[in-house]
Amino acid sequence: METEIIQKKEIMRVPKLRFGEFDGEWSELKFKELLLESRLGGNYSNSENESDKPLIKMGNIGRGNIALTKIHYIDKDEIIVEKDKIKYGDLFFNTRNTLDLVGKVAIWLNDLPEAYYNSNLMFIKFSNNFFMNYRLNSFGGIKGLRRLATGTTSVAAIYTKDLLKLKITVPSHYKEQQKIATFLSSIDKKIQQLTRKKELLETYKNGVMQQLFSQQLRFKPALSAALGDENGKDFRDWTNKRLGDLTYKVGKKNKENIQYPIYSINNQEGFRPQSEQFEGLDSNDRGYDISMYKIVHAETFAYNPARINVGSIGYSYDLNEVIISSLYVCFKTKNELEDLFLLAYLDSHTFKKDILRYEEGGVRQYLFYENFSHIKIPLPTVEEQKQIANYLSKIDTKIESVNQQIIQTQIFKKGLLQQMFV
Repeated sequence: METEIIQKKEIMRVPKLRFGEFDGEWSELKFKELLLESRLGGNYSNSENESDKPLIKMGNIGRGNIALTKIHYIDKDEIIVEKDKIKYGDLFFNTRNTLDLVGKVAIWLNDLPEAYYNSNLMFIKFSNNFFMNYRLNSFGGIKGLRRLATGTTSVAAIYTKDLLKLKITVPSHYKEQQKIATFLSSIDKKIQQLTRKKELLETYKNGVMQQLFSQQLRFKPALSAALGDENGKDFRDWTNKRLGDLTYKVGKKNKENIQYPIYSINNQEGFRPQSEQFEGLDSNDRGYDISMYKIVHAETFAYNPARINVGSIGYSYDLNEVIISSLYVCFKTKNELEDLFLLAYLDSHTFKKDILRYEEGGVRQYLFYENFSHIKIPLPTVEEQKQIANYLSKIDTKIESVNQQIIQTQIFKKGLLQQMFV
């Protein structure tokens, strides 16, 4: 009987994408062989009252970066250990969180003069923290850390004894680690610059909106503007009108159970295919009854009465014959009100204050059309509405252009993280 001999191919630890001056395999080492130092933070009592001692917690740790969107503070009476003070370039590991978030690694690159970390975070130090931040946040790094997690979906942990056994492939040459870190840091810097540019544009838009809707900033009629006549005829004074006098409810039910495209309302993008918002599945895929869903035609507004306070409102533009959940409120405007002017006003600070005044309910607050219709808005002529909408639309176009640059740069970085590590 003949024996078939199979020669196993040697697994080469070489990345797909590499700087030309480096060759040879990467080394596979245990976490403990790479780790120079580690320790957990202190058990500090904390509050949301601002003080001079910000406390970084697990909720601040992202994939590779530390967010300062919601900061807690160490109580002023607490005794603080000096070793818990964070320095530039410090690397942290999230030991506890939900099952899908535990094990995040992030580096401190913020400019707070003083900050500390608590006991759910582990300070970890390597010969090159910047490289290890990218390595542990690459696809293979995240996958490896997730395998160590134990616990339930809501509460999970990664224990130090398991973490120290984790095998990691790294360049044998320190210079290669350094070059990878420098290259990826330059991409992060580009993302930060674009993000800052977007924030400045958004701040500028908010300032302009405040001036426009308070009538501190006014447009001239087209003829006066064309002639450059600053002292020419002005638009008439604005009036205040109820939304109920300017809009009307729509929303015919899908009683024939037609398989129209199914959409949801997203507080960032407005109308969005439901399958994109909910893990690739829509109501059809989930076996829901869509006969009570509302049919939406072009130039229609829709909002979630329980989430309009966080901007869950959308405009369909030329999107036609799609369906949305019966929970949404749908309406259209009358001729006296320009759609894009209203869309801009619905994002204003004044309207958001009115939402709080007209909401009703117990634990959860709602703004149904009946109360929505009582809200008064400042109303210029249709021509001035169009000018305001066009001006704000140009700013929106610039913001979206920068946003697309951010997205494309992030996609580029993600591809590099997949190819530059073994």
